[in-house]
Amino acid sequence: MNAPATIEGAEPLATSTFVVEGIHCAACIAKIERGLTALPGVTGARVNFSTRRVRVDHADSLAEAAILGEIGRIGFTAHAFAGEAANQANREGRQLVLALAVAGFAMMNVMLLSVSVWSGADGATRGLFHWLSALIALPAIAYSGQPFFRSAWSALRHGRTNMDVPISIGVTLTAAMSLYETATGGEHAYFDGAVMLLFFLLAGRVLDNMMRARAEDGVAALLRRVPADALVLGPDGQAMRRAADEIAPGMRLLVAAGERIAADGVIEDGETTIDRSLVTGESIPEDGGPGARVLAGTINLAAPIRVRVTAAGQSTAIADIARLMETAGQSKSRYVRIADRASRLYAPAVHTLAALTLAGWLIAGAGLHHAMLTAVAVLIITCPCALGLAVPIAQVVAAGALMRKGVLIKDGSALERLAAADTMLLDKTGTVTLGRVTVMGGLPEAPHERAALLALARASRHPLSQAIVAALDGDDAPELTALVEHPGLGIAAAIGGEIVRLGRPDWVDPDAGDRAVAQTEVTFRIGDASPRHIILSDTLRRDASAAVVRLRAEGFDPEIVSGDSPAVVAALSEALGVTGNARMSPADKHALVEALEARGHRVVMVGDGLNDGPALKAASVAIAPATASDVGQLAADLVFFGDRLMPVPIAVAAARRTMRVVRQNFALAIGYNVLAVPLAIAGMVTPLVAALAMSGSSLLVVANAMRLRSAAR
Repeated sequence: MNAPATIEGAEPLATSTFVVEGIHCAACIAKIERGLTALPGVTGARVNFSTRRVRVDHADSLAEAAILGEIGRIGFTAHAFAGEAANQANREGRQLVLALAVAGFAMMNVMLLSVSVWSGADGATRGLFHWLSALIALPAIAYSGQPFFRSAWSALRHGRTNMDVPISIGVTLTAAMSLYETATGGEHAYFDGAVMLLFFLLAGRVLDNMMRARAEDGVAALLRRVPADALVLGPDGQAMRRAADEIAPGMRLLVAAGERIAADGVIEDGETTIDRSLVTGESIPEDGGPGARVLAGTINLAAPIRVRVTAAGQSTAIADIARLMETAGQSKSRYVRIADRASRLYAPAVHTLAALTLAGWLIAGAGLHHAMLTAVAVLIITCPCALGLAVPIAQVVAAGALMRKGVLIKDGSALERLAAADTMLLDKTGTVTLGRVTVMGGLPEAPHERAALLALARASRHPLSQAIVAALDGDDAPELTALVEHPGLGIAAAIGGEIVRLGRPDWVDPDAGDRAVAQTEVTFRIGDASPRHIILSDTLRRDASAAVVRLRAEGFDPEIVSGDSPAVVAALSEALGVTGNARMSPADKHALVEALEARGHRVVMVGDGLNDGPALKAASVAIAPATASDVGQLAADLVFFGDRLMPVPIAVAAARRTMRVVRQNFALAIGYNVLAVPLAIAGMVTPLVAALAMSGSSLLVVANAMRLRSAAR
């Protein structure tokens, strides 16, 4: 077997992703997840029903071959995540279409023969038509039924059941009863019903396969946007075409105007305009020159450029996004857990129900033929597939719709939590503002002070520090010792035995108090010397006011939580018309979130920095911009791209619409069984009608979920 193509993580844990054949219902999912989590060294396993992929978190010492072997022992075949997975999906689709065509051809011919029987043919003529029907139907059933028979046999051989077991039993019993009636000269044969049953079951599976492919097209479309090759500049200055999987960091690419970029990198030469809409959701192109960062899949619009590669293949930002989108569809919400528990009861319940139906009709005096047909109808009609599809298909479709609007869902269950949230807290710098800060004044003039300030600022990733670095670019910086960053306060170190600090004025200079400055300010100090107050200016996200208005329309009363001065926060709060909380340390933000959660509120925390990490972790839902620190992005359930704040209310609206669709799907799935099962037990449903109803219920749930393609608006 192939090794998995996606391996992530570091000691002591790693994550492997496989594509698994033969996943058709929630019972299959539960069997795989329970089997893998029982394997020593596996800490978690989650199956994505829509993409048929299983993500396994395991000890780094556990070999992937052992996981593949365990999947095989459970009764499934696993393939690599990349090209082999796509090829396997294509093969399965072609096989289903071919089986459908054979069943359709046989069904039409058997139906023509059946017309004569229905018209009154009897005796030898009726027997001849029955035998001709058997000659056409039995080979067609043997071929077209293979997708169901193989799946059922694999399940039974490994001591489990799935939805294909009762389907296979039903089709086989119908064909066997028809053959018996034909051989004994009976009046009725159901070859037409058996073939039609297969035809409609296969039609449902083909449509399900097509809709599944549409549901996962967000991930596939992302990966298809990366060019298959690129023009690579060699050491001798000669350019040659190389496949994308041969590109490595350090190489230099020549990208023509109008061409997509094949790897992440930095522009070394050339001035151009880049269309970043694929990864940011922003339709307005951005200018880029030497030093500007470019991402794989984005388009060079204006002029030729030379790009130095920093990441390629599975290390690019677009590949990370694709993996995170996969993860989003694998998270277990409360509704998924309900469906999982229901699927575990499915097999014993449906077989018991069919047996009781058979026995009941026999006790009531019905003939074996009628009792068997009724039991077969019960076997076929009681299917949990619609229930198993209710949540995963909605999550995957919603995740794709949000990705097209510049919102990446890292955790699918976050949609459920976001839909139930009632409180919104917004960080200021880098969240409500862009974090693109410029220094307005206050920089020291003495060379040794400027050098010390530059050394401190370079040691921090905070947007204010980076603005100071940009303003001091070119100055030499001394070596720092005893460097410590205090989240929400500032950074301190020693230079030549003297303590230097950069951060909040009241932390650097306790005697300063709250300075009434309506602009952002940080303070720098060397030892006991006079502090330097550096004034900076940040840019508000251009749609911040509109985003706040829409959040209010969704029922929120947003609040700003910031470590900045009261004057700065008050000015911003007044501009947006929201409540502002100033001088908040990371502990203060965390305490506020915990206090709100303790009072029964479900808090959404939107933040980007190291100082927001504890609050992001404590909130019911955490949202971060793509420019957030590593801590912020790791803690976030959703990440939004671009310079707008509007993706936050868009995500809220999409989450609420998604949960409405999920509840509708549950109602459809449960309502179907409540209505259909009693009718089947009462003998009012034939196996053919049962097949139509079973396929129809699943397709109805999928079609309802597909409405979410326009959920993000």
